[in-house]
Amino acid sequence: MDKVNIFEKFSLINSYWDPKIVGELNGQYIKLVKFDGAFTWHSHQDEDEMFLVIKGSFEMHFRDRTITLEEGDFIVVPKGTEHCPEADKEVNVLLFEPISTINTGNKITDKTVLDPKRI
Repeated sequence: MDKVNIFEKFSLINSYWDPKIVGELNGQYIKLVKFDGAFTWHSHQDEDEMFLVIKGSFEMHFRDRTITLEEGDFIVVPKGTEHCPEADKEVNVLLFEPISTINTGNKITDKTVLDPKRI
């Protein structure tokens, strides 16, 4: 049981769309990730995902609408919901999701991270 300072951990991340594991509980990972630009349209068949904006802002696109998330905002994307995050500039996001979650869900792309690293 050690404390984790997420600002310190974010300072270790030098890439975009490359989630890093910073904690684990009850079959869930806590991940930190930096976004910049548009991601891949995708969905997760079996997993809900939570996105919490720590620094910056981004848009979560859904097929029927777009939601803007600012610092301190979070959204839970239900399993099976197609979505695409997009940031105009760097944003720091905390993810809370089941261990089985692959960042690109049902799509395999150059942004797919099958084995996220711990920091």
